[in-house]
Amino acid sequence: MAREKILEAAALIFSQKGYHAASMQDIADAVSLQKASLYHHFSSKQEILLALLDRGLDVLTSRLEDVLIRPLPPAEKLRQAMISYLCTIAEYQSLSAVLLLEHRSLEAELRARHVPRRDRFERLWRDLIEQGKEAGLYDCYDPSLAGRAILGVLNWSVTWYRADGPNTAEEIAESFADLFLNGLLTRVGENGQGTLPLIPQQADRI
Repeated sequence: MAREKILEAAALIFSQKGYHAASMQDIADAVSLQKASLYHHFSSKQEILLALLDRGLDVLTSRLEDVLIRPLPPAEKLRQAMISYLCTIAEYQSLSAVLLLEHRSLEAELRARHVPRRDRFERLWRDLIEQGKEAGLYDCYDPSLAGRAILGVLNWSVTWYRADGPNTAEEIAESFADLFLNGLLTRVGENGQGTLPLIPQQADRI
């Protein structure tokens, strides 16, 4: 029995039942193994969880890096990164749900092994936004915080996105990209139409 099949089954079970409610017996039954045989491949449910979290981040990182190497302007590269990310979450729904919702279930020792992967992934987003800032495109004082904001919006889609919904993952990502890159404010166009609402300075806000 290949480890891949076990991880596939575990991702589905964890995403449906939650990590703590799922058991090694559930996983063994799903792949038609005796529970004792399952322990031949993984020593514990925690080890399976770590493998799933690492696999999920590896898939997302690989897809993101494919975008980062493209010769695109910073804003278009950020847009394509968001589209790629959300489409990957939609493609790997069970694995993504485990990665984004069950990472806190990892015990401290194993979490320490996983965190460097997560930090590297977040740095890629920070650097992507930093490129736009350096090019004078973004008014962003903290690229790391902006990256977390983007990821927070995209990540939460794992709780509500449905493949049979009214919008595709790409359409949703395009809308989110428009929101982050252009904002909600109406801007004055060259023809003089449209308005730009006045926003109080930071010191004046309550």
